[in-house]
Amino acid sequence: MLPHERSLVERYQQRPFVILGVNLDEVPSAQRRFEQWEDLPWRSWHDGPAGPIAESWHVTALPTVYLIDHKGIIRFKSEGAPNTDELDRKVEMLVKEAE
Repeated sequence: MLPHERSLVERYQQRPFVILGVNLDEVPSAQRRFEQWEDLPWRSWHDGPAGPIAESWHVTALPTVYLIDHKGIIRFKSEGAPNTDELDRKVEMLVKEAE
């Protein structure tokens, strides 16, 4: 997923689009090492394997992807890696709506 997420960040630079990550690693230091190793260009939070973010957002599989529109409405959810073509179409549609 990381290469595709990076391409989305690059493609939608200067447009109303953002990626936010929630990390479910057991220890926060694993997340920090991963972020530094991968040089992630988006914000990410440590939540732990059964943290409050994962619980309230009903994360049952990794990755779980939510697309949230500019009004804060969840418009798409994928449990497991989404089809990248479908994801791209939905992101483009939501970005255009926000513009």
